[in-house]
Amino acid sequence: MPKETMTSRERVLAAVNHQVPDRMPIDLGMHFSTGISAFAYKRLREHLGLNADVVDVPDPVQMLARVDEDIMERFHIDTILLNPKWKKPVKWNPREDYKFLVSDKAVPQPNEKGDWIVSNGEKSMCMPEGGFFFDGDWFNLGEYEDEDEEFKLYAERAERIFKETDYFTMQMGFPGFFSGIDFACQMLTDPEDAIVYQEELFEWSMRRVEKVIRMYGEYIQCIEVNSDLGTQSAPFLSPQNYEKFCMPYLKKFNDFVHRNSDIKVFIHCCGSIDPLIPYIIEAGADILNPVQISASNMDPKDLKERYGKQICFWGGGCDTQNILPSATPDEVSEHVREMAQIFKPNGGFVFNQVHNIMGNIAPENIVAMFDTAYEESSY
Repeated sequence: MPKETMTSRERVLAAVNHQVPDRMPIDLGMHFSTGISAFAYKRLREHLGLNADVVDVPDPVQMLARVDEDIMERFHIDTILLNPKWKKPVKWNPREDYKFLVSDKAVPQPNEKGDWIVSNGEKSMCMPEGGFFFDGDWFNLGEYEDEDEEFKLYAERAERIFKETDYFTMQMGFPGFFSGIDFACQMLTDPEDAIVYQEELFEWSMRRVEKVIRMYGEYIQCIEVNSDLGTQSAPFLSPQNYEKFCMPYLKKFNDFVHRNSDIKVFIHCCGSIDPLIPYIIEAGADILNPVQISASNMDPKDLKERYGKQICFWGGGCDTQNILPSATPDEVSEHVREMAQIFKPNGGFVFNQVHNIMGNIAPENIVAMFDTAYEESSY
């Protein structure tokens, strides 16, 4: 077994700083792209002989579970979700013996077809009968009365995590200054409007990040920016347009965070993004997630060789498109072992699967993935 001489927080920070930690850090559920479906989580707990009566669901769109400390201990997880629990949780039973805790502001209701609907009167999301997550118009649930209440509750949880545990945690919810395919088109058709949009988004982001740093920046280790830049086969936009329209704002944001705190910046960016990684690095991002190794031009060895000294890879530890859903546990283990051997040398790597563990994944494969990650974590 790996010899541990660091706390979880120290271990993750060492890896992010491209130092060799005592062992490879492992994440499950610190971010809403590094987690596990509530459906798969219930079956995993049952498989391990743990109580699975009710599962807390902090992300009611992707239907992700809050990972409990017994699971974190079982799989040697070094991270924890910052998001506070629901103020007024409501138990919801979508089917069979699945019981989930959701916000009283977003209790799904069945329609005549058996689908589950969440609506705020103007926008709605739908989970089909037998489905595993919602889709449609994502909207703010209105969980908090105002921004001050939201930040106060986050600050209280951040301080408690910092003082009572040694987990690494992160504030989610900032833009990476690329807003999807419509924005990519706007860069081409209405470039002046695109700049106006970016300026307004930057002002909003700076106001919020200043408040995070001031209120509880000493208690968190990371801030996430979200910027899905890639399709399965190529980026959504050219490197030239990324450099002109997106990178300057990301750089100013990252520079502010680094200048005013010890907080790292974690950029979530799915897809085939190899041509854009140099610009992400130049903009000052510390961490790249989810490292979609199944996408075109995202070969693990090539990524590690070219960028491994400049940015920390958080993810890429297991292919969730082609391996985790359909391989045998032994095949999962072999794959994880190979990815760990590629990514972990010289630090700069936190183990996590590529994006979330979906609702139909067999618990045996999940166990094989995390057990092998720990077995391969020694340096």
